[in-house]
Amino acid sequence: MTTPYRPTILSQADLTEAWRHLIRPLGFHRRSVWLLLIGADDRPTPVLTEVTDLPDAPEAEATDGFGHVLSELLQQVDPGGRWALLLSRPGAHPTDRLDREWAAALYDTLRSRGLRHDTVHLATDEEILPVPLDDVLGHLQAS
Repeated sequence: MTTPYRPTILSQADLTEAWRHLIRPLGFHRRSVWLLLIGADDRPTPVLTEVTDLPDAPEAEATDGFGHVLSELLQQVDPGGRWALLLSRPGAHPTDRLDREWAAALYDTLRSRGLRHDTVHLATDEEILPVPLDDVLGHLQAS
């Protein structure tokens, strides 16, 4: 029996390394959001969830429902924990406008519900990189 991958995640670099370990091989056919709950002990729970078949652009009704699910799961599994979210999409191009819109919607959903979270990341067909809140503030202020 193998031991679950449960590194201590204390920084953005730790989280980026964890995503690089967990999300492989790279190469995607559609846009998805991956959910990783990091417990109060700063270690990820052993369950990684992919939400698939997302619309091209985020929709308020869907992100509101998503926020409700995240709140409920956090309360049931580890109320002292925090969320790590990763967007994945096909293509190798750098972060684009739509990626920033999705990241902004995810940050907004988490923040509006008072949910603790780490930096949203993006996985393309070639790399995994952070999408810091500072990079999407214009999208949040416009909404």
